[in-house]
Amino acid sequence: MLLDTASLYFRAYFGVPDSVRAPDGTPVNAVRGLLDFVDRLVRDHRPDELVACMDADWRPRWRVDLIPSYKAHRVAEERAAGPDEEEVPDTLSPQVPVIEAVLDALGVARVGVAGYEADDVIGTFTARAKGPVDIVTGDRDLYQLVDDGRGVRVLYPLKGVGTLQLTDESWLRGKYGVDGRGYADLALLRGDPSDGLPGVPGIGEKTAAKLLAEFGDLAGIMAAVDDPSARLTPSQRRRLDESRPYVEVAPTVVRVASDVPLPEVATAVPRAPRDAAALDGLAARWGLGGSLRRLLTTLAE
Repeated sequence: MLLDTASLYFRAYFGVPDSVRAPDGTPVNAVRGLLDFVDRLVRDHRPDELVACMDADWRPRWRVDLIPSYKAHRVAEERAAGPDEEEVPDTLSPQVPVIEAVLDALGVARVGVAGYEADDVIGTFTARAKGPVDIVTGDRDLYQLVDDGRGVRVLYPLKGVGTLQLTDESWLRGKYGVDGRGYADLALLRGDPSDGLPGVPGIGEKTAAKLLAEFGDLAGIMAAVDDPSARLTPSQRRRLDESRPYVEVAPTVVRVASDVPLPEVATAVPRAPRDAAALDGLAARWGLGGSLRRLLTTLAE
């Protein structure tokens, strides 16, 4: 089970009232909400291995160099000179180091790699996996990894993590008309304002799905642009032709990496805390209470 950790702690932050606080009054709603999520996921799905995948770089330079608008709208407007900083609610950002410390003390593998997003870490773990993989994320970009043949599915939270959309190839075909491999091409053509991807003007989701059904993949669609006999409307042909500079670089930006240099980590679900003393200190300092106790019980079982 691969956790898109930031996606989950953002959901926890907005789903749990900020009245949930540490003894000193500091909000810990994201921390406790994430612990509750992990508890529920382990109880319901019983994974053998668990990795909390992190954004070491949420807006990698190699993606921005290809498409400068990539996630540009998420950059904090007021920041010191230096690397881009993502706009994060004031009471969430201080909770992230606490989340990391708690996961480390528990012994839950936590992996982020410089120059890569959590999606890329997830993509690489998935590519290397020898068995089924469940990816837990609220980010539809990771639908591209769905692969029934390898047992890869996305568990997309609908209401917390107690109600999950089990995303497999059948669901994708019913919703978008594509399988996992086709989803990246569809997203590229359609564009994604939340990621600053412009897409091809005039090519929406339904048109993109029809073009992929007709021509197979992005390469097939672009080959059809050069084929006068191909069944494209004049406006589609023109817009695709004018979008060649974007179409040439967008696949590298949209598709998650599968060759990230991952560190060696112990991915087995921990039965007992790696550092019980540190965990006790964190529990007392941040008032983690029942959320941590429930998770420890679930892990021990």
